[in-house]
Amino acid sequence: MTTAPLRHPNGAPVRVLVVDDERTLTDLLTMALRYEGWQVRSAPDGNTAVREARDWRPDAVILDVMLPDIDGLNVLRRLREDDRDIPVLFLTARDSVEDRIAGITAGGDDYVTKPFSLEEVVARLRGLIRRTSLAIQPPEAQLTVGDLILDEDSHEVTRDGKVVKLTATEFELLRYLMRNPRRVLSKAQILDRVWNYDFGGQANVVELYISYLRKKIDRGNTPMIHTVRGAGYVLKPAAA
Repeated sequence: MTTAPLRHPNGAPVRVLVVDDERTLTDLLTMALRYEGWQVRSAPDGNTAVREARDWRPDAVILDVMLPDIDGLNVLRRLREDDRDIPVLFLTARDSVEDRIAGITAGGDDYVTKPFSLEEVVARLRGLIRRTSLAIQPPEAQLTVGDLILDEDSHEVTRDGKVVKLTATEFELLRYLMRNPRRVLSKAQILDRVWNYDFGGQANVVELYISYLRKKIDRGNTPMIHTVRGAGYVLKPAAA
C-alpha cells in the first residue's frame, strides 16, 4: 500500500534541512527525502545550518550530533530560538543512554543511531511531521475551482465538463495554481514549486507555460488565469 505524500494544504511540499558533514550520507538522505516528494537542503556544519534554517524556514531538520564547528545540541538550541516547534531528528554514531537523554533533554524529538536504514529515517521523520505540524496533511485527490476540476490520481482535467489535455509540466503548474486559488503567486514562487529551482533569469519559462495554460483553459471561456502586473499570477473562479 502506497503512503500518501505529506504536503501543506496549499500544495507546497514539505521542506527538510539535512545537517551532516558526511557528504555521502547527506546525498543519500537527500535522495531518499526527494523521493518522498519533499524539498531538501543540506548544511555541512552548524553555523551554515542555522543560517539556512532562518532563510529557508524548513518544516523539519535532520541533525547530526557531531559537527565540525558547533555540536548538534547547540545548533538545536539556536534553531529553537527562531522556531520552538520545528521537529528535529538527531543522528549520532554514539548509542549510549546518556547521549540519548542529552539529545531529548535539549529538545530533540527523536534519535537515530548510525548506521541506520534510510527507510527508518524517512518513517520516523514522517511521524514527527504528522505529530508536530498539524498544518501538513495528505492532499485531496480532486481540486475544484469554479467549473475547473483537476483529479490528482487520474491526472484528468476538465472545464465545464470538457476534458482538457495537458502536458506533465502544464499539469503541475495548474495544480499549483489550483491549490492556491485567489492567491497571487510570483514567478519566483512558481519556479520554486513547479520547476524546483531558484528564481534567476528564468521568468520567461513561467510566462511561456502560463500562456500555454491560458490557451487550453481559458480559450472560449471566461478567463480564470489573471496577470497581476508586477506581482505574478492568480487563478480564480470565472464568476469572481
